[in-house]
Amino acid sequence: MSQVRDEVAPSRVRGMSVADLERVHEIENRAYGFPWPVGVFRDCLRAGYQCWVIEVDSSIAGYGIVSVAAGESHVLNICIDPAWQRLGLGRILMNHIMSLARKAGAERMILEVRPTNHAARQLYDSLGFNEIGLRRGYYPDHSGIREDALVLARELSLD
Repeated sequence: MSQVRDEVAPSRVRGMSVADLERVHEIENRAYGFPWPVGVFRDCLRAGYQCWVIEVDSSIAGYGIVSVAAGESHVLNICIDPAWQRLGLGRILMNHIMSLARKAGAERMILEVRPTNHAARQLYDSLGFNEIGLRRGYYPDHSGIREDALVLARELSLD
């Protein structure tokens, strides 16, 4: 998916499987300077976290991993392949994740985001997330100085 798309074909969100891990890890490596090792994704599947992929034209364009426990959900990782970003897939995936977390009994969703990730922050703001905290030095950075994480939350009972 190296070309930018003007229009997105119909997409679908489905559960992630072990067979998806190669493509998921490929996207992770393209999108992040400090990607998760493939074993972390495998561990998330084994642990029973909610692991999802979003497909366009039967090809995985992104993924999301969420833990749900004690009335709260935590987005552990969410990513859209850089070739498919800015086309609404992140919004589709987040809405799916929020709906399923709500059905699983979560009343609140939290996540961390880099302050410099303006596109993600804009999406989360438009979805009703609010800043509730800061995790100092949370993200590694190639300069050797760790970047803080904004902690965002949204009540899921708003819908």
